Amino acid sequence: MVLGTAESAVLCFDVGGTDIKAGVVDAKGQVLGMRRVPTPLDPARPGEAVLDRLAELKAELASEFPEAPAKAAGIIVPGIVDSVAGVGIYSANLGWRNFPFTAEATKRLCIPVAFDHDVRSAAAVEHSFGGSKEFNDVVVMVVGTGIAAAVFSGGRAVTAGGFAGELGHAQVPDPDAAGSTILEAVGSAGAIAKRYHRESGIRVDGARGVLLRANAGDAVAARVWADAVDALAFTICQCVNIIGTEAVVVGGGLAEAGDDLLEPLRKRVDAILDFQRRPRLIRAQLGQDAGLLGAALNARALLGGTP
Repeated sequence: MVLGTAESAVLCFDVGGTDIKAGVVDAKGQVLGMRRVPTPLDPARPGEAVLDRLAELKAELASEFPEAPAKAAGIIVPGIVDSVAGVGIYSANLGWRNFPFTAEATKRLCIPVAFDHDVRSAAAVEHSFGGSKEFNDVVVMVVGTGIAAAVFSGGRAVTAGGFAGELGHAQVPDPDAAGSTILEAVGSAGAIAKRYHRESGIRVDGARGVLLRANAGDAVAARVWADAVDALAFTICQCVNIIGTEAVVVGGGLAEAGDDLLEPLRKRVDAILDFQRRPRLIRAQLGQDAGLLGAALNARALLGGTP
Protein backbone atom coordinates (compact mmCIF):
# COMPACT_ATOMS: atom_id res chain seq x y z
CA MET A 1 0.00 0.00 0.00
CA VAL A 2 2.18 2.81 -1.28
CA LEU A 3 -0.31 5.60 -0.63
CA GLY A 4 -1.46 4.68 2.89
CA THR A 5 -4.88 5.55 4.29
CA ALA A 6 -7.20 8.48 3.56
CA GLU A 7 -10.70 9.62 4.44
CA SER A 8 -12.42 8.08 1.42
CA ALA A 9 -12.00 6.28 -1.89
CA VAL A 10 -11.05 8.17 -5.06
CA LEU A 11 -11.17 7.40 -8.77
CA CYS A 12 -7.97 7.55 -10.80
CA PHE A 13 -7.53 7.75 -14.57
CA ASP A 14 -4.24 7.67 -16.44
CA VAL A 15 -4.97 8.68 -20.04
CA GLY A 16 -2.32 7.65 -22.55
CA GLY A 17 -1.99 7.90 -26.29
CA THR A 18 -2.92 4.22 -26.73
CA ASP A 19 -4.90 3.26 -23.65
CA ILE A 20 -6.50 4.48 -20.45
CA LYS A 21 -5.72 2.92 -17.08
CA ALA A 22 -8.48 3.30 -14.52
CA GLY A 23 -9.24 2.13 -11.01
CA VAL A 24 -10.50 2.97 -7.54
CA VAL A 25 -8.11 3.60 -4.68
CA ASP A 26 -10.02 2.87 -1.52
CA ALA A 27 -9.57 4.57 1.85
CA LYS A 28 -6.98 1.94 2.85
CA GLY A 29 -4.84 2.68 -0.20
CA GLN A 30 -5.72 -0.49 -2.09
CA VAL A 31 -6.15 -0.22 -5.88
CA LEU A 32 -9.43 -1.88 -6.85
CA GLY A 33 -10.66 -2.91 -10.28
CA MET A 34 -7.68 -1.64 -12.22
CA ARG A 35 -8.35 -1.96 -15.93
CA ARG A 36 -6.87 -0.88 -19.22
CA VAL A 37 -9.10 0.17 -22.13
CA PRO A 38 -8.32 1.74 -25.52
CA THR A 39 -8.18 5.52 -25.61
CA PRO A 40 -10.95 6.84 -27.88
CA LEU A 41 -9.59 8.92 -30.73
CA ASP A 42 -12.01 11.44 -32.18
CA PRO A 43 -10.36 14.26 -34.18
CA ALA A 44 -13.54 16.35 -34.07
CA ARG A 45 -13.94 16.21 -30.28
CA PRO A 46 -10.81 14.64 -28.76
CA GLY A 47 -11.21 15.89 -25.18
CA GLU A 48 -14.93 15.19 -25.04
CA ALA A 49 -14.46 11.65 -26.34
CA VAL A 50 -11.96 10.86 -23.59
CA LEU A 51 -14.19 12.28 -20.86
CA ASP A 52 -17.24 10.40 -22.17
CA ARG A 53 -15.22 7.19 -21.78
CA LEU A 54 -14.12 8.16 -18.28
CA ALA A 55 -17.76 8.70 -17.29
CA GLU A 56 -18.54 5.18 -18.49
CA LEU A 57 -15.62 3.79 -16.51
CA LYS A 58 -16.79 5.65 -13.41
CA ALA A 59 -20.21 3.97 -13.69
CA GLU A 60 -18.61 0.55 -14.18
CA LEU A 61 -16.37 0.94 -11.14
CA ALA A 62 -19.18 2.30 -8.95
CA SER A 63 -21.30 -0.72 -9.84
CA GLU A 64 -18.45 -3.13 -9.18
CA PHE A 65 -17.34 -1.58 -5.87
CA PRO A 66 -20.40 -0.08 -4.14
CA GLU A 67 -18.61 -0.41 -0.81
CA ALA A 68 -15.99 2.16 -1.95
CA PRO A 69 -17.87 5.25 -3.22
CA ALA A 70 -15.41 7.73 -4.69
CA LYS A 71 -15.61 11.33 -3.47
CA ALA A 72 -13.09 12.76 -5.94
CA ALA A 73 -11.31 11.81 -9.15
CA GLY A 74 -7.81 12.32 -10.48
CA ILE A 75 -7.19 12.56 -14.23
CA ILE A 76 -3.73 12.74 -15.77
CA VAL A 77 -2.92 13.21 -19.46
CA PRO A 78 0.15 13.67 -21.67
CA GLY A 79 1.17 16.82 -23.51
CA ILE A 80 1.31 20.36 -22.14
CA VAL A 81 -0.93 20.74 -19.11
CA ASP A 82 -1.83 23.77 -17.04
CA SER A 83 -3.06 22.06 -13.90
CA VAL A 84 -3.86 25.33 -12.11
CA ALA A 85 -6.20 26.48 -14.87
CA GLY A 86 -7.40 22.92 -15.43
CA VAL A 87 -6.60 23.07 -19.14
CA GLY A 88 -5.01 20.60 -21.52
CA ILE A 89 -3.07 23.13 -23.56
CA TYR A 90 -1.83 20.76 -26.26
CA SER A 91 -1.47 17.06 -27.00
CA ALA A 92 0.20 16.08 -30.27
CA ASN A 93 -0.97 12.47 -30.08
CA LEU A 94 -4.51 12.98 -28.80
CA GLY A 95 -5.32 16.18 -30.63
CA TRP A 96 -6.76 18.66 -28.16
CA ARG A 97 -5.81 22.30 -27.78
CA ASN A 98 -6.82 24.45 -24.79
CA PHE A 99 -9.45 21.98 -23.63
CA PRO A 100 -11.00 22.77 -20.18
CA PHE A 101 -10.58 19.33 -18.67
CA THR A 102 -11.32 20.15 -15.04
CA ALA A 103 -14.57 21.96 -15.78
CA GLU A 104 -15.82 19.42 -18.32
CA ALA A 105 -14.78 16.39 -16.26
CA THR A 106 -16.50 17.78 -13.17
CA LYS A 107 -19.75 18.07 -15.14
CA ARG A 108 -19.55 14.47 -16.33
CA LEU A 109 -18.29 12.79 -13.18
CA CYS A 110 -20.29 14.90 -10.69
CA ILE A 111 -17.46 14.86 -8.14
CA PRO A 112 -14.42 17.14 -7.64
CA VAL A 113 -11.69 16.51 -10.22
CA ALA A 114 -7.93 16.99 -9.97
CA PHE A 115 -6.36 17.36 -13.42
CA ASP A 116 -2.62 17.19 -14.06
CA HIS A 117 0.23 16.01 -16.27
CA ASP A 118 0.98 12.28 -16.46
CA VAL A 119 4.74 12.41 -15.96
CA ARG A 120 4.55 15.11 -13.29
CA SER A 121 1.99 13.09 -11.33
CA ALA A 122 3.92 9.84 -11.62
CA ALA A 123 7.07 11.71 -10.63
CA ALA A 124 5.38 13.16 -7.54
CA VAL A 125 4.63 9.65 -6.29
CA GLU A 126 8.15 8.49 -7.15
CA HIS A 127 9.61 11.52 -5.38
CA SER A 128 7.37 11.11 -2.31
CA PHE A 129 7.66 7.35 -1.86
CA GLY A 130 10.60 6.19 -4.01
CA GLY A 131 14.36 6.50 -3.86
CA SER A 132 14.58 10.30 -4.08
CA LYS A 133 12.33 11.13 -1.13
CA GLU A 134 15.26 12.36 0.97
CA PHE A 135 16.12 15.09 -1.56
CA ASN A 136 14.48 18.46 -2.25
CA ASP A 137 15.96 19.26 -5.68
CA VAL A 138 15.11 16.41 -8.00
CA VAL A 139 14.56 15.72 -11.68
CA VAL A 140 12.52 12.65 -12.62
CA MET A 141 13.21 11.61 -16.24
CA VAL A 142 11.01 9.13 -18.09
CA VAL A 143 13.06 7.78 -20.98
CA GLY A 144 11.10 5.67 -23.42
CA THR A 145 10.06 6.25 -27.01
CA GLY A 146 10.44 9.93 -26.13
CA ILE A 147 11.72 11.74 -23.05
CA ALA A 148 9.68 13.70 -20.53
CA ALA A 149 10.58 14.97 -17.09
CA ALA A 150 9.30 16.56 -13.92
CA VAL A 151 11.33 19.05 -11.93
CA PHE A 152 11.24 19.59 -8.16
CA SER A 153 12.99 22.58 -6.63
CA GLY A 154 13.05 23.13 -2.90
CA GLY A 155 10.68 20.18 -2.56
CA ARG A 156 8.04 21.76 -4.80
CA ALA A 157 7.09 20.85 -8.36
CA VAL A 158 8.10 23.41 -10.97
CA THR A 159 5.24 23.63 -13.48
CA ALA A 160 5.59 26.97 -15.30
CA GLY A 161 2.06 26.75 -16.60
CA GLY A 162 2.73 23.29 -17.98
CA PHE A 163 5.87 24.15 -19.92
CA ALA A 164 8.50 22.96 -17.41
CA GLY A 165 10.23 19.61 -17.77
CA GLU A 166 10.40 19.35 -21.57
CA LEU A 167 13.90 17.88 -21.38
CA GLY A 168 13.32 15.73 -24.44
CA HIS A 169 13.50 18.92 -26.49
CA ALA A 170 16.55 20.33 -24.73
CA GLN A 171 19.51 20.91 -27.04
CA VAL A 172 22.48 18.52 -26.87
CA PRO A 173 25.59 18.10 -29.03
CA ASP A 174 24.74 16.23 -32.25
CA PRO A 175 26.93 13.11 -32.53
CA ASP A 176 26.26 12.85 -36.27
CA ALA A 177 27.01 16.42 -37.36
CA ALA A 178 28.36 19.75 -36.23
CA GLY A 179 25.94 21.69 -34.08
CA SER A 180 23.15 20.45 -31.88
CA THR A 181 19.99 18.38 -31.86
CA ILE A 182 17.31 17.57 -29.29
CA LEU A 183 17.89 15.04 -26.53
CA GLU A 184 15.07 12.77 -27.76
CA ALA A 185 16.85 12.36 -31.11
CA VAL A 186 19.86 10.74 -29.41
CA GLY A 187 19.07 9.64 -25.86
CA SER A 188 15.60 8.10 -26.05
CA ALA A 189 14.99 4.38 -26.40
CA GLY A 190 13.33 5.02 -29.73
CA ALA A 191 16.28 7.02 -31.03
CA ILE A 192 18.79 4.37 -29.97
CA ALA A 193 17.05 1.72 -32.05
CA LYS A 194 16.55 4.06 -35.03
CA ARG A 195 20.12 5.31 -35.06
CA TYR A 196 21.50 1.78 -34.88
CA HIS A 197 19.32 0.64 -37.78
CA ARG A 198 20.29 3.67 -39.83
CA GLU A 199 24.01 3.13 -39.28
CA SER A 200 24.15 -0.68 -39.43
CA GLY A 201 21.22 -1.62 -41.62
CA ILE A 202 20.18 -4.15 -38.97
CA ARG A 203 16.76 -4.06 -37.32
CA VAL A 204 16.76 -4.88 -33.61
CA ASP A 205 14.19 -5.27 -30.86
CA GLY A 206 14.36 -1.72 -29.55
CA ALA A 207 17.08 -0.22 -27.39
CA ARG A 208 17.44 -3.51 -25.53
CA GLY A 209 18.54 -5.17 -28.75
CA VAL A 210 21.16 -2.47 -29.28
CA LEU A 211 22.46 -2.98 -25.73
CA LEU A 212 22.71 -6.75 -26.22
CA ARG A 213 24.71 -6.22 -29.41
CA ALA A 214 26.94 -3.65 -27.71
CA ASN A 215 27.68 -6.09 -24.88
CA ALA A 216 28.48 -8.76 -27.48
CA GLY A 217 31.13 -6.56 -29.08
CA ASP A 218 29.23 -4.77 -31.85
CA ALA A 219 31.18 -1.51 -32.29
CA VAL A 220 28.32 0.38 -33.94
CA ALA A 221 25.90 -0.62 -31.17
CA ALA A 222 28.45 0.37 -28.52
CA ARG A 223 28.90 3.80 -30.11
CA VAL A 224 25.15 4.42 -30.42
CA TRP A 225 24.65 3.43 -26.76
CA ALA A 226 27.55 5.65 -25.68
CA ASP A 227 26.11 8.57 -27.67
CA ALA A 228 22.82 8.15 -25.79
CA VAL A 229 24.64 8.11 -22.45
CA ASP A 230 26.59 11.22 -23.44
CA ALA A 231 23.42 13.10 -24.38
CA LEU A 232 21.61 12.13 -21.18
CA ALA A 233 24.67 13.05 -19.10
CA PHE A 234 24.96 16.43 -20.84
CA THR A 235 21.34 17.25 -19.98
CA ILE A 236 21.68 16.07 -16.39
CA CYS A 237 24.73 18.28 -15.95
CA GLN A 238 22.80 21.25 -17.34
CA CYS A 239 20.17 20.63 -14.66
CA VAL A 240 22.87 20.49 -12.00
CA ASN A 241 24.39 23.76 -13.19
CA ILE A 242 21.13 25.66 -13.62
CA ILE A 243 18.90 24.47 -10.75
CA GLY A 244 21.30 22.58 -8.47
CA THR A 245 19.73 19.15 -8.96
CA GLU A 246 20.65 16.76 -6.14
CA ALA A 247 19.12 13.58 -7.52
CA VAL A 248 17.91 12.30 -10.88
CA VAL A 249 15.39 9.48 -11.01
CA VAL A 250 15.46 7.59 -14.30
CA GLY A 251 12.33 5.70 -15.31
CA GLY A 252 10.66 4.50 -18.49
CA GLY A 253 11.66 1.67 -20.77
CA LEU A 254 15.34 2.60 -20.97
CA ALA A 255 15.68 2.34 -17.19
CA GLU A 256 15.06 -1.42 -17.57
CA ALA A 257 18.73 -1.59 -18.62
CA GLY A 258 19.62 -1.02 -14.97
CA ASP A 259 23.33 -0.65 -14.28
CA ASP A 260 24.15 -1.01 -17.99
CA LEU A 261 22.68 2.48 -18.25
CA LEU A 262 23.22 3.98 -14.81
CA GLU A 263 26.89 3.05 -14.29
CA PRO A 264 28.22 4.64 -17.49
CA LEU A 265 25.83 7.54 -16.96
CA ARG A 266 27.27 8.17 -13.48
CA LYS A 267 30.82 8.06 -14.85
CA ARG A 268 30.03 10.45 -17.68
CA VAL A 269 28.27 12.93 -15.38
CA ASP A 270 31.24 12.80 -13.01
CA ALA A 271 33.64 13.47 -15.90
CA ILE A 272 31.68 16.46 -17.19
CA LEU A 273 31.13 18.21 -13.86
CA ASP A 274 33.87 20.17 -12.16
CA PHE A 275 33.33 21.71 -8.70
CA GLN A 276 29.59 21.02 -8.64
CA ARG A 277 28.12 18.42 -6.30
CA ARG A 278 27.44 15.13 -8.00
CA PRO A 279 23.77 14.22 -8.27
CA ARG A 280 22.57 10.84 -7.09
CA LEU A 281 21.32 8.82 -10.09
CA ILE A 282 18.50 6.48 -9.06
CA ARG A 283 16.40 4.00 -10.98
CA ALA A 284 12.65 4.56 -10.62
CA GLN A 285 11.09 2.13 -8.16
CA LEU A 286 7.31 2.28 -8.61
CA GLY A 287 7.00 0.99 -12.16
CA GLN A 288 4.17 1.36 -14.66
CA ASP A 289 1.46 2.09 -12.07
CA ALA A 290 3.10 5.27 -10.76
CA GLY A 291 0.88 7.43 -12.95
CA LEU A 292 -2.32 5.86 -11.67
CA LEU A 293 -1.12 6.29 -8.09
CA GLY A 294 -0.21 9.90 -8.89
CA ALA A 295 -3.73 10.56 -10.15
CA ALA A 296 -5.09 9.10 -6.90
CA LEU A 297 -2.73 11.25 -4.85
CA ASN A 298 -3.96 14.35 -6.71
CA ALA A 299 -7.58 13.40 -6.03
CA ARG A 300 -6.88 12.82 -2.36
CA ALA A 301 -5.36 16.29 -2.11
CA LEU A 302 -8.74 17.77 -3.07
CA LEU A 303 -10.28 16.14 -0.02
CA GLY A 304 -7.47 17.07 2.32
CA GLY A 305 -6.59 13.40 2.77
CA THR A 306 -3.16 12.16 3.71
CA PRO A 307 -0.98 10.45 1.09
